[in-house]
Amino acid sequence: MNQLKRRQIFERLANAIPNPSTELKYQTPFELLIAVVLSAQATDKSVNQATEKLFKVANTPEKILALGEEGLKRYIRHIGLYNSKARHIIRLCRQLLDQHEGRVPRTRKALEALPGVGRKTANVILNTAFGEPTIAVDTHIFRVCNRTGLATGKTVREVEDKLNRWTPKEYKKNAHHLLILHGRYVCTARTPKCNKCVIRDLCEFQAKNLPEDE
Repeated sequence: MNQLKRRQIFERLANAIPNPSTELKYQTPFELLIAVVLSAQATDKSVNQATEKLFKVANTPEKILALGEEGLKRYIRHIGLYNSKARHIIRLCRQLLDQHEGRVPRTRKALEALPGVGRKTANVILNTAFGEPTIAVDTHIFRVCNRTGLATGKTVREVEDKLNRWTPKEYKKNAHHLLILHGRYVCTARTPKCNKCVIRDLCEFQAKNLPEDE
């Protein structure tokens, strides 16, 4: 995979997905932060179903703290790992109030210091809430990058570092959403839709020309 191919891949994805954005529903950076924390090992659909009800009654750190851990669990109990997520979110809200005046911080160091927030979540917040050209590598992006040859790596961080190094500057802000949406709907895990793929001729996936893809 060379830089010309990489640029062509992003050009085509950008044309195919003209308005790439998260499928999590939110109105404020705080709502996005809570939604992203809840989305770990859960679908965006299940998170949106929970936050639709939660944010109507509690969409600030103060209001979620007022609910308490058990009160919060009632809204998120259908999401995987809801017990630990509720615990993290309560601690997160308390830390936001104690250290950041209730606002979501805009630096990686401060974000990663919050309970339940790791590098991937911090990258999502910096990119989606604050417009930074960060790239969060989830399972979809990890698969797409390794399968296509766009940015191969044995670890998430290795793939992230290569994407940061090789993604053309003009596509860097949207790269995360372009790749995740392509992975979610076209370059799927078990049966990739190679026959519908706009980057098929640029992709280095060895099995893409199997007859069943036609």
